Order: sequence, then C-alpha cells, then structure tokens
Amino acid sequence: MQANAYQYLKENPKLAHFVRLNPVWYRYLSRDPDRVQELEKASKQFYGKTLFQQVDKIGNHVQMVNMLINFADVMKD
Repeated sequence: MQANAYQYLKENPKLAHFVRLNPVWYRYLSRDPDRVQELEKASKQFYGKTLFQQVDKIGNHVQMVNMLINFADVMKD
C-alpha cells in the first residue's frame, strides 16, 4: 500500500477498521490509492451512516414511539 493511503487510514481509525474487516480493500488501495472516496462511501454504507439509512433509522424510532404511545393509551382504559 502506498504511503499516502496508509497515512490516510492511520488518520481515520474507522476506515482502518473497515479495511481490516474487508481485506479486499487492501488490494484496491494498493493498486489505485485514489479509490479512497469509494472506500469512504463503502464504509459509510457498512456503518449505516448514509442519509437514507439514518432517515430509515429515525423513522423506525418514531414508529416505535408511536406504537408505545398507542399501547399506553390502550392500557390506560
């Protein structure tokens, strides 16, 4: 792996952890260190940090809270 890609991974421990869990990225970065942007996108998707995943998670939380409120109303009667 080239020094600039290695240094970038040292500065970003979450990306380094993602690369350890997905060793194919060692090969990708060794051949083309400019694929760091693709690495960031893949790690965001892996960790659930994309906008769609976060909106979906918030929607699930709102749905659960709504269900608990309805359950509390039913139990109150």
